[in-house]
Amino acid sequence: MPTQLAAPTSTPKPPAGVHARPRMTLRASSGWVALNLAELWQFRDLVATLAGRDLKLRYKQTALGVIWVILQPLMAAGIFSFVFGKVARMPSDGVPYFIFSYAGLMAWTLFSSTVAKVSGSLVGNAHLISKVFFPRLILPLSAIPSVLVDFAIALVMMAVLMFMHRVVPTWGLLLLPVWIAVLLVLATGIGLCTTSLMVSYRDVGYVLPVVLQIVLYASPVAYAVSGVPEHLRIWYDLNPLSPLLEAFRWSLLGRGWMDWPHLAYAALVAMLLALVGVYSFKRMERRFADVI
Repeated sequence: MPTQLAAPTSTPKPPAGVHARPRMTLRASSGWVALNLAELWQFRDLVATLAGRDLKLRYKQTALGVIWVILQPLMAAGIFSFVFGKVARMPSDGVPYFIFSYAGLMAWTLFSSTVAKVSGSLVGNAHLISKVFFPRLILPLSAIPSVLVDFAIALVMMAVLMFMHRVVPTWGLLLLPVWIAVLLVLATGIGLCTTSLMVSYRDVGYVLPVVLQIVLYASPVAYAVSGVPEHLRIWYDLNPLSPLLEAFRWSLLGRGWMDWPHLAYAALVAMLLALVGVYSFKRMERRFADVI
């Protein structure tokens, strides 16, 4: 009796009672198990793609393009120099007020831009969430590289201003990456909390800019902590941005208020907010596609 041979291209069937193992299994997870760092690393190319798309679309069909990254803080620094330096006559720790306020605005822009972009990352990419599978945490993380690119451009302008005003950097410049990292952790933690809430409550998108504007003037961005009355210092001690902004300015200009206990407090608050943000994001993640 002749034997029938199977075609070379056919896939052998598993024995009876044995099921083929799927290539990928999608299942719900909870708690910290849901934070799969290996999976995030596998999708690192997607982070780069989304970040590049953000950079291309931001200044598309604009006459000045990336020059806006430099013009915006320069104009804001000029306004702050006039209002706080000329009119209010606030102290600037012995450096020209323009470069003093520009340094504070650099740190503030890094923080506020990260909060704003991370907060709007889910709603702004609703079409991807409802159609394509990927770790949803990719979307908030993809907003950070574009913020760092803008910060790098502003940092080059800061070096030019320091050269023009003959401000010589000190060894404190070595600690600048530390303050940048803490600011990013703090902003990302806040952004993860707000972006999770914004999926269900779009009111967060309207409230957030107002809150950031209040925090701007409640933080030593355009003025030094030394100009704050003593009876108000306790409120500045509760604001984790205050020691970080002063430390940032101290690393760049060699002047400012360095309070190491309050810096440790700011780093602790940043870590706690980051943990709360990641945990709340993962808890709400399974509802994003249905609600958004």
